[in-house]
Amino acid sequence: MAFQISASQPTRHRLVAQFPAPDQDYLSRGGTPVNCTEIWGVASEKLQILLDRDSFERYLTGLVPVSFNADSSTLTLGVLNDFAALWLESNYRGIISEVLQDVVGGKVNIAFEGGHGPTNPGQAPTNTGETRAAEMLAKTMATDRVRRQQERCRPDFTFDTFVVGNSNRVAYAAAKAVSENPGHAYNPLFIYGGSGLGKTHLLQAIANELTNANPRTRIEFLTSEEFVNSYVEALQSQTVREFRRHIRSLDILLIDDVQFFKGKIGSSEEFFHTFNTLHNAHKQIVLASDRTPKDISGLEQRLVSRFDCGLSSEILLPDVETRLAILKKKQESQSVKLSDDVLNLIASRIPSNIRSLEGALTKLIMNITLFDSEMTAEKAEELLVDKFENESPRLSIDRIQRCVADCYDLRVTDILGKKRPRNIATPRMIAMYLSRKLTDNSLPTIGDAFNRNHATILHAVDTIERKMGDDVNLRTNVSILTRQLRSQPQ
Repeated sequence: MAFQISASQPTRHRLVAQFPAPDQDYLSRGGTPVNCTEIWGVASEKLQILLDRDSFERYLTGLVPVSFNADSSTLTLGVLNDFAALWLESNYRGIISEVLQDVVGGKVNIAFEGGHGPTNPGQAPTNTGETRAAEMLAKTMATDRVRRQQERCRPDFTFDTFVVGNSNRVAYAAAKAVSENPGHAYNPLFIYGGSGLGKTHLLQAIANELTNANPRTRIEFLTSEEFVNSYVEALQSQTVREFRRHIRSLDILLIDDVQFFKGKIGSSEEFFHTFNTLHNAHKQIVLASDRTPKDISGLEQRLVSRFDCGLSSEILLPDVETRLAILKKKQESQSVKLSDDVLNLIASRIPSNIRSLEGALTKLIMNITLFDSEMTAEKAEELLVDKFENESPRLSIDRIQRCVADCYDLRVTDILGKKRPRNIATPRMIAMYLSRKLTDNSLPTIGDAFNRNHATILHAVDTIERKMGDDVNLRTNVSILTRQLRSQPQ
């Protein structure tokens, strides 16, 4: 049984080209075949960026491309059973559809089909019992430390593939020093900076370097959210002692997105003692965040002081020369090459972060491969118009919430509250929509800012997009707010 996304579903991106007619389970144009697995692989990488790591690995890693129907332009993704198909249709079809359309630069429908064995024990839930069984199986299978670490860290995230520029030179040097002398050089090392600037790359480069140098080194790379989830699971299963024995016996602990610890009193307490145990034993700790320790509101002061006791290094937005070097580096692994004019266009028009650069590069290369056509600067500008339009001054979600509240004569507490009268619910959804469209924050981050989950944010975005098609006043208000926020981002 398959659950198909209707062709009439609203899209979030301007369609710039029609998806070419495929031949059975792969797309073909001009004699150049593109395997569906390749397209889904690119989409999976983008989904892993948009979603938190735990959600992606638990629910989406097991999806497999099954077939492509030429008549309906439908990509069928295989899942464990019909229950999982229905669950994914309800919770993730919107973002998957958006990402696929962004990858290929054209419209593609999606169908989820049950009856395909999961490639990942953490496949989308079938029922509570099966979910627990899958999690237990995953834990049992993950006994080989080196294999697990290799699976968690991208093999291409190395020091050799990291492009060094003025914006990240100090952070790179510090990370390199840690990999050469762990536990003694800069302990802890705290790397901070905006989303998509290379923090995770450096953390995983450290892990990969040390694992390759000595496979017996006990290394753990995880996000603070994963630490919290593992600790909560240990509490529920009464295995806290085993959890502590594992995490406190490590040689290297690398924690990404430590801002997630804010407000997590019990987990922060546990991490505080874990930090002390490892640090006192001269074990290396590396942390990454989107802001400095003292700027993480709600983070316990004693954790702030621990994070500040080593070296803190900021990664800034890359300058145009570094952005161009990043694009050329990323292009080395591609069979299709873009001209210098096109690369210069991307580098000059997308200053926000590395992920946006990579996304633009991937979209152009995929378009060339699919349509077997030459890529000029003019065509690239047309294909990337949405990405260029979104490159506005840095906006915060807080700024958007305040602006929308002022526009509708509300308080920010109304926007963040639970009350749902129309005079509050609509502005709230508009604020969620603008936060999604005008910032590069992930869905979980936006959800956290509104005290909601990512599914609620996606629903709000879909609702506003649908209503704007018929409601002139709503469309006008959103347009005015967008111009105001872009002209006055602070």
